[in-house]
Amino acid sequence: MSIFEGVATALITPFNEDESVNFGKMNELIDRQIDDGVDALVIAATTGEGATLTEEEHIKVITEAVKHINGRVPVIAGTGSNCTRTAIDLSKKAEAAGADAVLLVSPYYNKATQEGLYEHFGDTAAAIKIPAILYNIKSRTGVNIDPPTIARLAKDYPNIKAVKEASGNISDIGTIASLTEGLDFDIYSGNDDEVVPICSLGGKGVISVASHVIPKQMHDMVRAFLDGDTKKALHIQNKYLELMHTLFIEVNPIPVKEALNMMGYNVGGYRKPMTPMSEAHREILRQVLRKYELIK
Repeated sequence: MSIFEGVATALITPFNEDESVNFGKMNELIDRQIDDGVDALVIAATTGEGATLTEEEHIKVITEAVKHINGRVPVIAGTGSNCTRTAIDLSKKAEAAGADAVLLVSPYYNKATQEGLYEHFGDTAAAIKIPAILYNIKSRTGVNIDPPTIARLAKDYPNIKAVKEASGNISDIGTIASLTEGLDFDIYSGNDDEVVPICSLGGKGVISVASHVIPKQMHDMVRAFLDGDTKKALHIQNKYLELMHTLFIEVNPIPVKEALNMMGYNVGGYRKPMTPMSEAHREILRQVLRKYELIK
């Protein structure tokens, strides 16, 4: 059984002026996402600046989100780390807080071998009972989780249920689909501009950044594909392609936070080393948001 089908928004973490977490604003964002049809929410992961949250803050953000969501959609907690012990600890605490699943990014900086990746993810999954989603994004971590390693984990650990694929390597994603065929294992796109191609390989949806600004459209795109209307899904993918690309004009989540602020959601700034968007990029983003009638 899939953790979700459709769109999961990788929710940003809003901050107050003193860089403390703005929980009231977080709840507003959650309500808007659910009202506009998203199928799950990912909390305190990459887009949520989980790497700059203290462990206490990290668990509090997950706990408060679980309470506010109150079972309306699945909650997927970002609990990955480059330290296996830390990933296990965060995952256990997220499970205790009521998260429905965890998202485990590949260990960054350490650049583990494939055997190291296997043991890291396996040990973490074995420490919890809730499902785990692997997160493959070499561009940010420096290491790829190779298809045979993903398939091996899916076969050996029953609660490793899916992978968020942001490698951009369609050939590898096809290989993952082939190697895991017949298993209770799903593939989610980790890139907004690859949803339709990945769904065509059997993917069940996307863990999205663009859904912050176009939640209904992202939901409708995946739903159309899953319902067999590939023409409609492709139309939506192509229509919003420029917006999807512009939301990565600088490193995520800088552009999407800027976009939300331009749209009047007042989500605050960032924690360093994230810094405000350059004025040149801000003007490009502003023009694209106007083009899509998201701001005046």
